[in-house]
Amino acid sequence: MIDDLEYNTEREHLIIPEYGRHMQKMINHAKSRETKEERNKLAKAIISVMGNLQPHLRDVPDFQHKLWDQLFIMADFEIDVDSPYDKPEREVLQARPEPLAYPQNFPKYRFYGNNIKTMIDVAITWEEGEMKEALKFTIANHMKKCFLNWNKDTVEDAVIFDHLFELSNGKLDLKSSTEALSDSSNLLRVKSKFSNSNKNSKKGGGSKKKYSNNRKRY
Repeated sequence: MIDDLEYNTEREHLIIPEYGRHMQKMINHAKSRETKEERNKLAKAIISVMGNLQPHLRDVPDFQHKLWDQLFIMADFEIDVDSPYDKPEREVLQARPEPLAYPQNFPKYRFYGNNIKTMIDVAITWEEGEMKEALKFTIANHMKKCFLNWNKDTVEDAVIFDHLFELSNGKLDLKSSTEALSDSSNLLRVKSKFSNSNKNSKKGGGSKKKYSNNRKRY
């Protein structure tokens, strides 16, 4: 009895393991039949069993088409049967996808991020007016906030205006503007507000634990 034991590592490789080994044996048996009539009969029976194994996919569009494709794949494209659909091609299924074209941006001021450059490009396309002027100051304020996240010290508005002018190739110019950007302390205060709230919540939990440890025990 021990000599008749089989290990999965010694068995035939399952192309689609979800269907199990018995389904693979049924397909191999259908491949070995000599007459096409018999192969067609077995193929339809196998498709019916495969559909019963996946009842949750019956409402999926082209469900039968998917089953016939899987039949050919599990048969290693070597079964000669009449399918109601076009037979899948091995080369098409095994073809590697084209590599994704990831954006290769190498900005001079990395601390601003790529989104700032996208916002600048959009602002350049807008017509001159109040909306574009407001957008330019919104971008400049966001740039200042990003700068402060990278450098905790204050930054002059003139520096932000120079960077905006440079990143926009001179098309967004706020150098002559008399309006000031948001104060650095206000931008930093938002960040410190959330950090202090987190510290207080942790401190509150610690004080409660400390109080419970100092209670008198009777």
